[in-house]
Amino acid sequence: MEATTKNQETGAGDETARAAPPVLPWSVRLQLFALVTANDIAQRRDGTVNRFLFSFGDRQSPARPRPDAHGVRSADVTVDASRNLWARVYSPAAEAAGPAPPPVLVYFHGGGFTLLSAASTPIDGMCRRFCRELGAVIVSVNYRLAPEHRHPAAYDDCVDVLRYLGATGLPADVSVPVDLSRCFLGGDSAGGNIVHHVAQRWTEAPPSDSPVRLAGIILLQPYFGGEERTEAELRLEGVAPVVNMRRSDWAWRAFLPEGADRNHPAAHVTGEAGPEPELAEAFPPAMVAVGGLDPLQDWQRRYGAMLRRKGKAVKVLEFPDAIHAFYCFPELPDSGRLVEEIRAFIGTNAPTHHPDA
Repeated sequence: MEATTKNQETGAGDETARAAPPVLPWSVRLQLFALVTANDIAQRRDGTVNRFLFSFGDRQSPARPRPDAHGVRSADVTVDASRNLWARVYSPAAEAAGPAPPPVLVYFHGGGFTLLSAASTPIDGMCRRFCRELGAVIVSVNYRLAPEHRHPAAYDDCVDVLRYLGATGLPADVSVPVDLSRCFLGGDSAGGNIVHHVAQRWTEAPPSDSPVRLAGIILLQPYFGGEERTEAELRLEGVAPVVNMRRSDWAWRAFLPEGADRNHPAAHVTGEAGPEPELAEAFPPAMVAVGGLDPLQDWQRRYGAMLRRKGKAVKVLEFPDAIHAFYCFPELPDSGRLVEEIRAFIGTNAPTHHPDA
């Protein structure tokens, strides 16, 4: 049931000797510095977020209804105005999509459940790139953030977007037809956590009249955790950029229900501190991307192992030199390799059906 890359076969145990700071281009270092500085300033000691201060480091990009240089269009769609639930829809040029309706990738952004949005420039740029290079329609969800909206608000919002797609479809100005029976869920970091929980909910009780069928899930360095401190968390503390134990613990306190610890089922899904999650027979094939310089890597490998124990198809991709959020930086070689792997995963799990077939 499992597909394993060559990197995983040869190297998962080699990281114990690798605790030196990553070698990164200066442009990436500057962007990371701006991100973590804004993050640290915004995280108040009382568990709230100073959103005004964070806005200075959170550049926003508008939707672009006119095709860009690669033919990609984007438009914002309101799902529920009362809770500011909306999505940004990216449609590829017709020649990039091919002759058959392209698959749909519903994407949940990262940010520790507390920061960023579908309009944040790094998220917008990444989704635009996915649309162009995958030839897929991307639906990037702007879900509610903690601590103003704790668990399970983000999960509720993202399930409701799937329900909206099934009932309403995509906006009329999407430049290509779509195939909702070839629907994938994708997300990075906290968004990867959301992917798992939304897939679990959707396959447990799918609406009987919805055309949305989950063909696969794509978890990019998903944010799982527990009270335990793993080997990677300890070894990479103070070395890896973006994620450290202080920031991670703060985000879990902001997101989880009041009084819950990190062994809550939203965070801890791998069975060591409680029952493993119940997964429906229809739970889709999964792809999990793991970075060797990501402190969360042990939790991510455990997630893959849990899916295998449950008899689910899972492909674990190891990127030994990858930092957390490497996919946001197209100048990093691993970012391009990841897009190739996502394209292959989509092709394997949702083969194209031509209209005249």
